[in-house]
Amino acid sequence: MFFLTSLCGYATPLVSAETGGQSVWQGRGGYFPRIYFTEAIEAARKAEDSLPYWANSQDEQEAINRISSDYTSLLLNNDILAFYGHPRSTIMGILGRFPIEELDKKLTALAAEYRTAGGRNVIKAFYIIFGTVWPEGEIGIIGSELLTRWIEYARDHNMLVFIDHQIGRYDPVASLKRMLPWLKYPNVHLALDPEWRTTKPMREIGSVTADEINRAQKEMEDYIIANDIPGQRFLVIHQFNWRMIRSRETVKSDFHRVRLVHCADGFGSPHIKRGSYAYNAEATNMPLKAFKLFYNFGTPGAGYDHPLMSPKDVYALNPRPYIIMYQ
Repeated sequence: MFFLTSLCGYATPLVSAETGGQSVWQGRGGYFPRIYFTEAIEAARKAEDSLPYWANSQDEQEAINRISSDYTSLLLNNDILAFYGHPRSTIMGILGRFPIEELDKKLTALAAEYRTAGGRNVIKAFYIIFGTVWPEGEIGIIGSELLTRWIEYARDHNMLVFIDHQIGRYDPVASLKRMLPWLKYPNVHLALDPEWRTTKPMREIGSVTADEINRAQKEMEDYIIANDIPGQRFLVIHQFNWRMIRSRETVKSDFHRVRLVHCADGFGSPHIKRGSYAYNAEATNMPLKAFKLFYNFGTPGAGYDHPLMSPKDVYALNPRPYIIMYQ
């Protein structure tokens, strides 16, 4: 067996700094508060909980008509190709390196290569880090205005959006619940990254349990039903090391409104990445697979794939991945 050991979300260790009299942490393309203001977050959550159920706007309803709301059959005839990262960080993935319009053009060109290699239609997507892990496992949430702008651009251009929570020191189910209101957009899907479910990011690989994944799916399905959200939605779980999903064989994938996707993460040579993917393939209880690749942008200390696997190489994986993402 091969296991990727890279901590793929970071390029360099964070360093403390002082700005405006407030203790912050510098890194990943910006400054972040040193502590997580739990009182403020709890107040925001209560405010969200008090909001009435929404009615679709005209734009949202048109998007539902354009982007099939019947996600049951989405992967029967389509693959999904995504660019990954945080829009405001140049070292967390490709999303922060180019304007959104240029990313769309690059993704369109890459999708054409995948259509040629796989013979299937390819749907484009943005894969956005929603909750970023900080030192000691604290979490920073992306700004609502920024995320809305990206989701609505994707919606208006027939693209999907995956929002990804790195969990940190918090409960995975509670972390997932933080993202559920964004499912009001017909093109939004969710993801959890167990690598960062830790109080020691960059020093140890985190993990979730099968029970936590199953409870997260149940919470997501209940929310979809309660809020009359049409169709199915994806929930992606990342893994590149055996530690990341405990009791993996008991993970369920039979929820009616949630389609679980098991993603092979981590960087390395094609030989190592194929070995890691083969280990994920052993989890036949999670039949839908995804695969992640890493560009080399020359960032000091950042991991990358060398050489980068081609679309033909990716489609040769067994079982073939249905969601492919580039960081």
